[in-house]
Amino acid sequence: MTTTGPLVVVGDLLLDQDVTGDATRLAPDAPVPVVDVADERSRPGGAGLAAMLAARHHSDVVLVAAVGADEASAVARRALRDRVCLVPIPLEGTLPVKTRVFAGGHPLVRIDRGGGVPGRADARALAALAGAGTILVADYGRGTAESLRPALAAAAGRVSVAWDPHPKGGPPVPGTRLATPNAAEAHGPDGRGASLRAHAERGAELAARWGAGCVAVTLGERGALLTRPGGTAPVLVPAPYRAEGDPCGAGDCFSAAVAAALAAGALPEEAVERAVAEAAAFVRAGGAGNRELWEVTPPTGPVAGPVAGPSSGEEPAPGDAFELARRVHARGGTVVATGGCFDLLHAGHVGLLENAGRIGDCLIVCVNSDTSLARLKGPGRPLNQLADRMRVLSALGSVDAVVSFDEDTPVRLLESLRPDVWVKGGDYAADDLPEARVLRSWGGQAVALPYLDGLSTTSLAHRAARTVPDREAV
Repeated sequence: MTTTGPLVVVGDLLLDQDVTGDATRLAPDAPVPVVDVADERSRPGGAGLAAMLAARHHSDVVLVAAVGADEASAVARRALRDRVCLVPIPLEGTLPVKTRVFAGGHPLVRIDRGGGVPGRADARALAALAGAGTILVADYGRGTAESLRPALAAAAGRVSVAWDPHPKGGPPVPGTRLATPNAAEAHGPDGRGASLRAHAERGAELAARWGAGCVAVTLGERGALLTRPGGTAPVLVPAPYRAEGDPCGAGDCFSAAVAAALAAGALPEEAVERAVAEAAAFVRAGGAGNRELWEVTPPTGPVAGPVAGPSSGEEPAPGDAFELARRVHARGGTVVATGGCFDLLHAGHVGLLENAGRIGDCLIVCVNSDTSLARLKGPGRPLNQLADRMRVLSALGSVDAVVSFDEDTPVRLLESLRPDVWVKGGDYAADDLPEARVLRSWGGQAVALPYLDGLSTTSLAHRAARTVPDREAV
């Protein structure tokens, strides 16, 4: 259900500057490059960027942030004008300025200067929170969210609150509907190298500790992992493609898209799915430094684009699943596996396999044999023999290898393959599956992926049977 009232963004406003040029020589007095500046541009950063991105999807966005009387604050105010409604909090000091210097299109150095302490919020700021329909906290650890913590805690009891935390800031208030830390914010400096299982456990732990409904750990080009307290099966939402570009501001894009989706009545799973697609499109378009970003509104849904296939050309032929898993593991890659009958391949299967293939470095599909399928599905099944089912699956670009098993579950097969990730469609409770228990024995993780509703082999077979004409009546 769509919420009423503005989308209120609370957080630390920054001023971001990009200095671009070329470096063709070293300085005579030190072995450092000399940058001949060709262009300089400034834009709102931090919560200001999040608010501007949210305004692409929500017609009424209010930004509550600390602003000073310095020149950087004046530049940020002018950039925000006519895009979002700024409700300022006094800033004791100057607005933080982050300057990135690029040479030949590559980042060379970042220079940070300025900074202050937020003053006391006035009645207008408190009224903005009281009248909010949805709230996004874009915390950059500079005190704005903390100065409004009591008002944010009160608001979380009546509206959806999305919270993008920062290691130097406080935790989300209890009742936050969806928190969006990245891997480093969830785990610390070593978070980017954590396993999917570690992300799932940490996300559930944070959700319980914070009293949040959900935690979505953002994983860069791998997408985001949505977790809930209590050990409920996590949902992995892969990126729609591998986006190459400037990632600056991708986290703000993700949290802004989440908040806008929640304001439109989306469920957390839907909000995360939209946000992953938005962030990928944002990075591919050049990130926060893209001049056209503020003039062109990209689509809110997944954007079609090139997808890097999981196979590198060095892999063994499709079907050699065990050798494939061995080679990928030997080079430190991630082996992903999924399974099922795949008796009548449909769009739900294809979407699941495409998403699963983007999670790691190879995708192995485990298929029930004819005898296994018949035991599970009953008389009249399979509709297609095993050899045909495996041939169709092997032809999909997202699939690297296909292997069959005779038991009711692929547990014994998985003990030999030892994949890092086991994937099932969203209509399963992944952690309750026997496959999940065996994967945990070697540190693997079972995840659920979003699944297209209303599609199943059984329902399609019944529909086809109803449309077959009566031969005797013809």
